[in-house]
Amino acid sequence: MGDLPPGVQRDYPLSRLTTIRTGGAAELFARPATLTELERLMAWADVQGLQVGVVGSGSNLLVADAGVRGLVLKLDKELSAIELDGTRMHCGGGARLPAVSARAAQAGLSGIEFGVNIPGTVGGAVRMNANAYGGELARVLEWVDVVAPAGTERRTPDQLGFAYRRSSLQSGEVVARAAFALHEASSDEVKATLADMRARRKAAQPSGIKTFGSTFKNPSDPCAEGRTAGQLLEAAGCRGLRIGGAGFSAKHANFIENYGEATTAEVVAVMAEGRRRVQERFGVALEPEVQSLGPVELPAEWSRT
Repeated sequence: MGDLPPGVQRDYPLSRLTTIRTGGAAELFARPATLTELERLMAWADVQGLQVGVVGSGSNLLVADAGVRGLVLKLDKELSAIELDGTRMHCGGGARLPAVSARAAQAGLSGIEFGVNIPGTVGGAVRMNANAYGGELARVLEWVDVVAPAGTERRTPDQLGFAYRRSSLQSGEVVARAAFALHEASSDEVKATLADMRARRKAAQPSGIKTFGSTFKNPSDPCAEGRTAGQLLEAAGCRGLRIGGAGFSAKHANFIENYGEATTAEVVAVMAEGRRRVQERFGVALEPEVQSLGPVELPAEWSRT
């Protein structure tokens, strides 16, 4: 591999960048600050035969206990900035969605209020088509700039293959920038909407603790009879269930917490037990909502995004 490009570090501990705080180190790690820097790193990794992974806000992410081979990126500075252009917002892929929503509210712009309750980045939200409280990302998204080893390509929502909690973005493709088309509204009204959404989230979900948010997607299986993943897990007796240092939250059964020094393997064991109980009791196979970096041992029969 020879000399590393400027800013690339070896053996960077990734647990500090995830909200669940588990997992090992990245073989190589960098924080690209500009589109040019990101393009150079992607091209270099391709020449070196290195896989590329991205850490956004670290929510909904499990890092393998054994660490991650290849290059892991965290978008920084220009690539996490939020800029206004009339009723349009230009955001770096590393910008946090709650910050985007708050900035829009301050400017009297409406359309992306739902982002206040999505604890991830713009890039992660596009990759997972993240929606919350009835909001739809595709409704306000104008375009994204996607960086791959061959260069940068601008795509519109109809080119992103959006479906429930997924997109057609491939491994090794990085959302560097995005534009949202919003509309003018009363700043006070938008701020009030954000306050209400924050209050609803705080009342229903654990906060201020080590957790990666929703664990399983809400099922479309008729056997679920319209119940959410959290309702099924609770009915199957999973609320508060613990294995080692990890367990389902006592506040919301679809959230897993790290109670101290949990490993990723223990988090996966909790997920597996919750999924087994729901399938045994209701005949519903829950699909994980979490993403993974490195060799995370998820059971083969689980559907993967």
